[in-house]
Amino acid sequence: MATSLGWTPEFMGHRYENWVGGLNGDWLISRQRFFGVPFPVWYRLDDAGEIVHDRPIVADEASLPVDPSSDPAPGFTADQRGVPGGFVGDPDVMDTWATSSLTPHIACGWERDPDLFARTFPMDLNTHAHEIIRTWLFSRVVRAHYENGSLPWKRSMISGFVVDPDRKKMSKSKGNAVVPTEILDRFGTDAVRWRAAMARPGMDSPFDESQMKVGRRLAIKVLNASKFVLNIAGDDALTAETAQVTEEPRPLDADGARRDGGRGDRRVRGLRLHPGARGLGAVLLDVLRRLRRAWSRNAAMARGPVPRRPRPPCRSRCRCSLRLFAPFMPFATEEAWSWWQAGSVHRAAWPAAAEVNVGGDPLVLPAVGQALAGLRGVKSTAKVSQRTEVLRAVVTAPAEQAGLLQAGLADLRAAGRVRDLEVVTGGDVVTVTESEPGGRAGDHQRARPPQADPSAADPGVVGVAPSRRRLLTRPEVRP
Repeated sequence: MATSLGWTPEFMGHRYENWVGGLNGDWLISRQRFFGVPFPVWYRLDDAGEIVHDRPIVADEASLPVDPSSDPAPGFTADQRGVPGGFVGDPDVMDTWATSSLTPHIACGWERDPDLFARTFPMDLNTHAHEIIRTWLFSRVVRAHYENGSLPWKRSMISGFVVDPDRKKMSKSKGNAVVPTEILDRFGTDAVRWRAAMARPGMDSPFDESQMKVGRRLAIKVLNASKFVLNIAGDDALTAETAQVTEEPRPLDADGARRDGGRGDRRVRGLRLHPGARGLGAVLLDVLRRLRRAWSRNAAMARGPVPRRPRPPCRSRCRCSLRLFAPFMPFATEEAWSWWQAGSVHRAAWPAAAEVNVGGDPLVLPAVGQALAGLRGVKSTAKVSQRTEVLRAVVTAPAEQAGLLQAGLADLRAAGRVRDLEVVTGGDVVTVTESEPGGRAGDHQRARPPQADPSAADPGVVGVAPSRRRLLTRPEVRP
């Protein structure tokens, strides 16, 4: 039965099978220790005061729990303990793995809450390090096999140890141990969880603060990206009902939303946490970059105000990203979710493909990307900044791709900073056939707006260290 148990990583399953296959005797479940759960068993004494082991006295289940060292055996009185013709209690206690084998049953309400047990057992996931595969994991599998005829969980994810930078086991005596509370105070809970998610399952992980710094910055970006969308959206985005997609998305926005959701979902499903964490980090940085570009490029080109309402895919991508990040950064995502959604992000449904599939042709983005690369190449050849405005450009493309470029023309014009852009049909590949760069980038740059006063920031952000809480404040609603 244990062969049907899923393993992450898979090679840990071989370690378990080798252990079980090497057993050549019964597993001893008793220990001679002072503390422990006593066996509810007594033994009779013959007329000479000798223990009769083949006639044990077992407690009735209704009388449990009992302690044979203090409670008399059924049918005897306390003054008959230890005298000929009387009884003695079993002196042993249960092995710690024999008692802890019940932990899945206890957690699921076994013989205490039948409804809860029916809905939760067997559980989905078991997690711990590799040193107790042969003890705790084995004992729980055996217990569930004999009690329920099943596995206690569907999958077991095995971690390694966190070791010092020299890959030595941490120890107080060696002076290389790390106090967890100090790390939590310095970097915040979300950063520590992110660092844990970056470790490869089954492999020891040297302690390194650099990944916690990355995790902390990422938690700040999660909050800032959400605040950026909501600040632009104003009142309308602060309720779940008005946050739904109600208008036709632009092609590149729709394709970006679909790609973001697909990339994150594929990496997280199946408990591929190590590549999933890395992939989601890249996805978030890309989303943040796209959001800022999308809502500033039109204003930069037209010298007009930034649109107040974000496009629907931006809101969709924000909801999707928060739920994808929630297992890794529970506090930052919960804070951002509370700004505009009801309930908890951790009780929200996992993002479905339909949520990010908001229409659009998936071939638009590659075609626009080729044209944009050509425009950037023209600027590089002319030795001008990529921020330099192009007065006029002509892009030649095959008929099929020319239609795709027309669909994404507005975004291509804004991203390439082209004032007059024309797409013509011809050739075998997408190329820029004509271009007329304008002035230098500095001629078109605008002054940076003054920074907001951080003294008014709200310090009440859960799970994040206090040093930069001014970046994590609740977004203001624009009038």
